[in-house]
Formats: sequence, C-alpha cells, structure tokens
Amino acid sequence: MVIQNPARKGLPGKEENVIPRILARRQRDVSRAPEPAPRLPLARLAIHQSTTQCWSLPDAVAGYEQAGAAGIGVSLQKLEAIGRERAVPLLHQSPLRVTSLGWAGGFTGDHDQTFHDAVEEAIDAVLLASAIGAESVHVLSGTAGGHIQSHARRLLTDGLKELTGVARQANVRLDVQPMHRIFEREWSFLYGIDQTLEILSRFSPDEVGLAFGTYHFWEEERLLDRLHELMPWIGSVQLSDWRDPPRCDNDRLLPGDGVIPLDEIVGEIERCGYHGCYEMEVWSRDLWKREPHGLIQQAVERFRKLPVAALA
Repeated sequence: MVIQNPARKGLPGKEENVIPRILARRQRDVSRAPEPAPRLPLARLAIHQSTTQCWSLPDAVAGYEQAGAAGIGVSLQKLEAIGRERAVPLLHQSPLRVTSLGWAGGFTGDHDQTFHDAVEEAIDAVLLASAIGAESVHVLSGTAGGHIQSHARRLLTDGLKELTGVARQANVRLDVQPMHRIFEREWSFLYGIDQTLEILSRFSPDEVGLAFGTYHFWEEERLLDRLHELMPWIGSVQLSDWRDPPRCDNDRLLPGDGVIPLDEIVGEIERCGYHGCYEMEVWSRDLWKREPHGLIQQAVERFRKLPVAALA
C-alpha cells in the first residue's frame, strides 16, 4: 500500500509508505486495551439442591456433575427421602464436594419444638454431615416467636455451644445463616451485619462460621466497606439475585437477572481473602417449573461471568 503525501503532490518519487506507521499505531492500541478480568473457576462452584426442587438427590448428583459444577449443597429433607443407607455411598462415590448440609437449628422453639429437641436434631445433622463428608452444617436461628430479642439470641448462642464440641470431633463446621428481614416471621430472627457479628463474636471462627447469602445481605448499608468485619467467619457464600420487588418468599433470580450488584460484592469478598466455594442457591417458584438441565447449565454460565477480582 503506497499513499501519496498530499504535501508533495506532483513531485515524482516522493511517495510515502505508511504501512509500518499504521501497524505500529494498531500495536499501541492493542497494548492499551484493558485485559479481561479473571473469572471464577468452576472448581469453586457448588449448587444447592434448593435450586432444583424437582430433582431427587441422585438426580441432583448426576445433573450437577454433568453441568460442570464441583460441589453440591445437600438438602437434609431430600437426603432423608432416599434414606441414609443409599445417600451415604452415593455421595462418597460422587466426585462432587459436599459443601453443606442443611438445615439445622430452630432453637427458639418456633415450630412446636423444644430447645432440647432442636439440639438433638442438630447433633444428628452434624453426625450425618460427617458421614457424607460435608464441610459444614447450615444453622438457622428460627423466629423469635414469643421471645424478646435478647432471649432469642441467648437460645441461639446456647444451641451453638451445645453443638461446637460435637462438630469439632466430627470435623464439620457450623455455619450460621442469617436471612433478610422479610423472612423474620417465618425462618430467622437473625438478620443484618450487626446482629450477626453480635452472635459470631462469641465464638472462634474455627468453631462457628457464617453462610453469607448475597440475597440476605445485599441491602445492608455500607456492605462493601464492612465485609472485612465478617470475613474471618465467612465459611461459604450463597449466590442468587433479587427481583424488585419480590412477589413471594420463593422469588429469587439467577445471578445477573436482578438488581444485586454481584460483581462488586463478589469482587470485594475475593479481595478480602475468601478462597472457598460459592453455592448457587436459587429459591424460585418460576425457575422450579423449568427443565432442570437447562436451568443448571444457565446457572453455570452465569457463574462463569462473575469476575474474580472485579474491584482489584
């Protein structure tokens, strides 16, 4: 390609070859382009069974593995549905990590259950978690019921104290799971960073951890600035998105379909030093009606779009 320099038009033998200059400029433009942010590897993705309510435990094990996930969050109810004799070898033979077993707790007696009964059931859950190789048991506080807040917190603390010795011997972590305030009357009186830290600070992070749900914490004031306060206890992170406004209790969305700034939250969690798994935990009446294989594949694709260092 030879272009005549207009300033020298009409002067024979004075054409300029500009190809080297164009190539050099293009090389500079390429070098200035920002590199794509590194993405979270699938080795850190687990899928909780709550995302695929129509699947049994064997269906979920096969489906999650086929989709490329590395782990599974096991529903205690679905495990019991096929029996422990079948579930234990199934999970041992699967390459999937068992990131959690849930749920235990309810120490406030909100479902006509005594404190002692709740503790006994939670101990059984811890021992079962150990049998299936689960890394943690997720613990829900239960509602406050007729208790004042200080007494409800004391019951939760006492319940956790009853479990820590058993969990330590079983090599299972206890992960408390606070919930958004909209679930206060149905599931958990424990919500928000301040209430959560008030409970967690009574325990060593080696004994009691935190199941950090993006759905439950995203509206917290100054969340990104305060994540470092929670980080010593964060044992697992649950991913889902928020429909604005939610139409019912089970109305969560896949990451990217709602209003939660997941890139920023996940990026800050990573920057604070989190190295654990992320559980895709999407409670959704709408998504439960979809064909599960396609739903899980879409969930995996959404996970792969999350930058590992969005704010680094």
